[in-house]
Amino acid sequence: MVAEEASSLRLMIVAGEASGDAHAAALVNALREEAPDVKFEFFGATGALMREAGVEPVVRSDELAIMGLAEIAQALPKFWRAFKALKQSAIERRPHVVILVDWPDFNLRLARALHRLGLRVIYYISPQLWAWRSHRVRNIRRDVDLLLSILPFEPEWYKERGVEHVEFIGHPLTGQVNPRYEREEFCRRNNLDSSRPIIALLPGSRLKELERILPEMLDAANIVSRDRPETQFVIALAANRSRAEANAIIEAAAARNNSHVAGNLHVTQHETREALAAADAAAVASGTATLEAALIDTPFVIVYKESFINWHTLGRLISAEHFGLINLIAGERLVTELMQNDLTGERLAEEFKTLLDRERNETARTRLKEAAARLGTGGASHRAARAILKALREWSSAKAQK
Repeated sequence: MVAEEASSLRLMIVAGEASGDAHAAALVNALREEAPDVKFEFFGATGALMREAGVEPVVRSDELAIMGLAEIAQALPKFWRAFKALKQSAIERRPHVVILVDWPDFNLRLARALHRLGLRVIYYISPQLWAWRSHRVRNIRRDVDLLLSILPFEPEWYKERGVEHVEFIGHPLTGQVNPRYEREEFCRRNNLDSSRPIIALLPGSRLKELERILPEMLDAANIVSRDRPETQFVIALAANRSRAEANAIIEAAAARNNSHVAGNLHVTQHETREALAAADAAAVASGTATLEAALIDTPFVIVYKESFINWHTLGRLISAEHFGLINLIAGERLVTELMQNDLTGERLAEEFKTLLDRERNETARTRLKEAAARLGTGGASHRAARAILKALREWSSAKAQK
């Protein structure tokens, strides 16, 4: 069955983390737009956005989100049940293709099981094996029929290791990171003075990140406020975190220090991109938000702090030269990285002061713009959709000729 001529296509799609859910939902919508005459049937492991896009949930992956070794051990039975449910669903429904989105620890195992059943497997948002556990590239060679990459240096890395069917389609965030309003409006909404410096603080979306990273950010804010009392700070709280959680950490920091920042500290929610666009500088927890900051051209520092056991167990597996994706794309330490023991209030405060220097700030913005341009133009989801439909046509044609 050639995709363009098919009256229906049955696709299994599996995503785990929130970012994967967003990318998968965009891909589902793009597939419908690229092939409007095809009746699609989507099912698999879904988050809220995928379900909103019409993907039938065999497994609700937003109920599986975990972090750290202890959490993994406790959740193993739940993951095993999810794995078995997805495998059984694939056996019963025989999708034309299985699309796996990010989530490598789970999806690479699922790829092996489903490829053995004779199913075609496409991996969208290729696993970052260049960063850690690179030996798993053999799983990609063996179990994945098409690898769709979102980072410009990945195709060459994979091809050097024998993965031939890999295609760079650009990053899904490119062209999508558009603040809804500018600095003046953001300041009006949040009782800020647009004529004074603004520093945005993005401590991450997980509770443990908030608990470990925000205190160091607040210590830095306190130091900067002591020396530059005109500076304003905005905590851009993740949508899944509560203000009560943030306020408890803020109160503890105020009790710990002679607070200089209290009157200049603001908390906002559902305005992450707007906060970044309004900010003169930022501190951003390592993750997808660092790319958003780069795409918005906001000078920033990449920060992260894990538990001791997680850092010294999982951290040793990381082989990449940089933690930040924008640094990997640039091929140099474009953005300062303060990880684990390097993340202190004093170190972060010094970085803030540097970034608030007008000349250095302008230089940082220019260099971020140049690096971000390497991620490609907008429309990655549609390029991914076209690549998937093309692969389906080719596989169908090859099968018909046998």
